Amino acid sequence: SGLVLVKNPHLDLMEEDVLYHLDLGTKTHNLPAMFGDIKFVCVGGSPRRMREFARFMRRELGLARPGEDVADICAGSDRYAMYRAGPVLSISHGMGIPSISIMLHELIKLLHHAKCRDVTIIRIGTSGGLGIEAGSVVITDTAVDSSFQPRFEQVVLGDVVVRSTELDRDLAEELLACSRDIPDFPTLIGHTMCTYDFYEGQGRLDGALCSFSSEKKLDYLRRAYDAGVRNIEMESTAFAALCGLCGLRGESCRSHLL
Repeated sequence: SGLVLVKNPHLDLMEEDVLYHLDLGTKTHNLPAMFGDIKFVCVGGSPRRMREFARFMRRELGLARPGEDVADICAGSDRYAMYRAGPVLSISHGMGIPSISIMLHELIKLLHHAKCRDVTIIRIGTSGGLGIEAGSVVITDTAVDSSFQPRFEQVVLGDVVVRSTELDRDLAEELLACSRDIPDFPTLIGHTMCTYDFYEGQGRLDGALCSFSSEKKLDYLRRAYDAGVRNIEMESTAFAALCGLCGLRGESCRSHLL
């Protein structure tokens, strides 16, 4: 049917579903009226970037009006920012798996309550590239963990639950085809490695702690490249797992910074 799925039987027993970190709820807001026609959701770490993206989309879609600006739908919360440009929703998710996981749980419930259909979700932003030209955009085919395995491990009540992290291959190919019209951004499809930390987890030598040598770092990065990894960040495995379980057509596109 194209509906966004939720896999939680307890939601049907709740008098109200409060999307606390988005400052929205099923009783306080008419979610189908507000969001029922959303077709695309773009998420990224920074609230400022997502505001600028929403402004860009309004211009591209011919929705910009003199003197008007995008409004933060989640202004009552200091956790995330959400903006709308026609059928496109632009939301910040912060940094790291815990932050994006909280946002995605509530976003997925929002799309479900709003009865949205055939929604595509794309994560945009920056990442660290591996063996690719600076400025390249990596479209993720599979998100992998720090052992280069396509899995997301979530501890639930003491049990380790393992979930798949493959993303929509057809969508990846569609995005790659679209990229051919934008010559300034080299684009490729590859694995994205997700870590739990920006410094030691990504092999950086400039953190407050560093328990490894530069030689060990280079050996690890070579093994990651040989395993198909082309960029490194901190959200992709959770993003891929949640999108896949809830019937969202999802993809991640991140540019490689110097």
